[in-house]
Amino acid sequence: MVGKKQEDCCVTIPLLLGSRSDVGTKANIGTASFISTCFNGLNALSGIGILSIPYALATGGWFSLILLFVIASTTFYTGLLIQRCMDADLTIRSYPDIGDRAFGKTGRTIVSITMNIELYLVATGFLILEGDNLNNLFPDMEFDIYGYHIGAKSGFIVLVTIVILPTSWLNSMSILSYISASGVLASLIIIGSVLWVGAFDGIGFQEKGTLVSWNGIPSAISLYTFCYCAHPIFPTLYTSMRNQRQFSKVLFLCFAFCTITYSLMAVIGYLMFGSMVDSQITLNLPTHNISSRVAICTTLVTPIAKYALMLTPIVNTIEARFQSSYNKRMHSFLIRTVLMISTVVVALCLPFFGYLMSLVGALLSFTASITIPCLCYLRISGIYRRIGIEMVIVWFVVLTGAVVTVVGTYVSLVDIISHL
Repeated sequence: MVGKKQEDCCVTIPLLLGSRSDVGTKANIGTASFISTCFNGLNALSGIGILSIPYALATGGWFSLILLFVIASTTFYTGLLIQRCMDADLTIRSYPDIGDRAFGKTGRTIVSITMNIELYLVATGFLILEGDNLNNLFPDMEFDIYGYHIGAKSGFIVLVTIVILPTSWLNSMSILSYISASGVLASLIIIGSVLWVGAFDGIGFQEKGTLVSWNGIPSAISLYTFCYCAHPIFPTLYTSMRNQRQFSKVLFLCFAFCTITYSLMAVIGYLMFGSMVDSQITLNLPTHNISSRVAICTTLVTPIAKYALMLTPIVNTIEARFQSSYNKRMHSFLIRTVLMISTVVVALCLPFFGYLMSLVGALLSFTASITIPCLCYLRISGIYRRIGIEMVIVWFVVLTGAVVTVVGTYVSLVDIISHL
């Protein structure tokens, strides 16, 4: 009907692996293959979360492992909702575009702020992680630069930044996939090295743990959610694909692989160190063992592999906001460099990895990875107008996510304040 408002149109798209609307052709189809997109997706999902997953299990007890699978299933579902939102409007290119299509400029602003703060803090966490682990390997090292004395951890953060900086200048998803492959390999090496430490280097797997720790459940849920906080990256991956019909298969493979590796690392780490496990399991490992050093050194590869991928959506948002017709390459170069420097400053001022990641998981990851995809899908698809099983499921996820966000954020803030 002519004159009918766009938001009143109801779009129904089958939620099946590999399904996609055949209406229209997506503009600006990407060049990335199925394999390279899988590597980018695995790199986005499997990263520093694998180091904190044993701590999350120790915080909530064995029962919380069930919650890991619940969160994995839920975030996989919301990832499919993001694809359905993009299929509904072929002009959608980014996560903020989904918010704009659903709720106009207000939606775009909220999604953009949430997404960019989350990715920015995660990138900052990468640098803190590098400083912690290098300081663990070389605790007595100090730096003197032009007469200024810099501690080991701060010096290592600056040094790692210099190493990572060239990767932040890359803007091709196909090129980034090669770096992503190294990040996926690093996760497997870390698991193997930690398992070796437990089996052959005298640590063992004697810790029994506790069945459930109700006080720690909110923190455990927050950290589990942080492990699946890659949703703002999904539209970038989707638009980069040569064959976008296969994106749902990419999601399935990525979530299945990461859930297996996360659960394996959680069980191994908890059996090794019990309630004494640190927020980064590499900090528990004895540094005199070769296997421990392999795990720690491999951990240092993960931020290098992931940093550019985390930075790309932020750069895209800034470039879209401040478009320049003069020397676009130099414009992009300056944006990426300034962002990198700013994350270094934040990492040096707030070097609290565990507390920062818990807060990110509770406040931002739940919002960006669960609440926003559900609300946007309800609006874009129009299913909120009619009562049905899907509408009930989506609203249940939204309401549950809201409660967990409030409780988890409160607990995280209390923990931070109590340790100041």
